[in-house]
Amino acid sequence: MKNMYKDYKPKPIDTSEVKLSDEILDLTELLAKNAHDIWSQQRISDGWIWGPERNDAQKKHPNLVPYEKLTEPEKDYDRKMVILTLKAILALGYHIEKPK
Repeated sequence: MKNMYKDYKPKPIDTSEVKLSDEILDLTELLAKNAHDIWSQQRISDGWIWGPERNDAQKKHPNLVPYEKLTEPEKDYDRKMVILTLKAILALGYHIEKPK
């Protein structure tokens, strides 16, 4: 099959100048856990179960475990996505404030 998207070049929002405050960084772990829980909930609702190795045909995945049981590299993936999302929100001009 011909690659219809061979010219695709991702252009994420430039967040290189965005710095996150300590208060915003404190959200990272909570949001990373939440992202994992959302991902897990969707997989489970699609019929996936835990398995020691990923098997798409059998719908088994080793990361269908509580966030706390993930390996650090897996947690870091979720953390990175959260941090990049928070930075993108700020780069677009939005503000994130903790309620008083």
